[in-house]
Amino acid sequence: MTDSLIHHEELLVFVQEVLMKMGASKEDAFCVADNLVTSNLRGIDSHGVGRLKRYVEGIKTGYIIPGAKPVVEKESLVIANISAMNGLGQPAGVFGMKKAIEKGMNTGVGIVTVFDSNHYGFAGYYAMMALEHDLIGISMTNSEPLVVPTFSKNAMIGTNPIAFASPTKSEKPWVMDLATSVVPSGKLEVHDRLGKEIPPGWATDETGKSTDDPAQVLTNLYRGLGEGGIFPLGGEGELHGGHKGYGLATMVEILCGVISGANILRDVDFKGGNHPRVGHFFMVLDPSFFIDIDSYKTRMDDLINRMKTAEKAEGQSRIFVHGEKEFEEHDRRAANGIPLDERTAESLVGFSDEFSIDLQFFESK
Repeated sequence: MTDSLIHHEELLVFVQEVLMKMGASKEDAFCVADNLVTSNLRGIDSHGVGRLKRYVEGIKTGYIIPGAKPVVEKESLVIANISAMNGLGQPAGVFGMKKAIEKGMNTGVGIVTVFDSNHYGFAGYYAMMALEHDLIGISMTNSEPLVVPTFSKNAMIGTNPIAFASPTKSEKPWVMDLATSVVPSGKLEVHDRLGKEIPPGWATDETGKSTDDPAQVLTNLYRGLGEGGIFPLGGEGELHGGHKGYGLATMVEILCGVISGANILRDVDFKGGNHPRVGHFFMVLDPSFFIDIDSYKTRMDDLINRMKTAEKAEGQSRIFVHGEKEFEEHDRRAANGIPLDERTAESLVGFSDEFSIDLQFFESK
């Protein structure tokens, strides 16, 4: 089957209207839609509109309260702790990052935690919000237990991503967005949707052994037993540094969950209508508090250029820096349309029928 193509503007409006039908405000629905569609535009399909079903079901089940608005519980010149009131994660994330940016512009640093939230989409979206203000942005979140600690056979901790975005002068911004697991759970979902095996070393079955069956892993994780799971970044055991990914995931858990008052580890539970009470962490740094901003951006360009022009390994034609592939994919998909796999397209068509919202795909020329 070939992918269905859709213009990103139409997809954005469609997702926004679906969420408004579910009770979200126009502004909050836009936050979610823009996050999901931007993810697809950047080629991060694991966190794109294929996740819309998750939010619709969350609202129907009751663990997401679509009309909830974030509340600042504690605040100083530099820090803030915010309750998302069990609302949609993306509006809470945007609110939290804007608060961090505001503080960073005034004091040089802004740190904001959010608790009682939900899945907030892809982490890089929030880190990149700082770029238009010539600020460094950092974003992290904990999530439901999908990752096995080193030497464990059962999931205990989330894929817990870390995103970092830095402004530049002439080069594209340097944007790193990575899960602290070998892959995010969305990659397993994509392979499952496409009927493809996963590579060895991505995930373990219920016995603790590596498996190539994404459906088996997802069934084990989501049927409520928490058996098996995804390996931490670095893979199984310690040979290739799996314990380092495990440590990074735990660091994110501390900054997002422990310190904010959010749920942690297996308490982050999306099943049975429970409020998962997810936690997020946002940080902003103003480089101009350290050196002149023009000098900083020039030095960032120099850093990037020196890495991209390093001597290439045999058989390699290009060296990339973080974010570069995603910016290029964004431009291609903005011009040519976003490809959606068959199951994602069918899911959207289902919402089109359910909510009587028009949806138009097109064929590539």
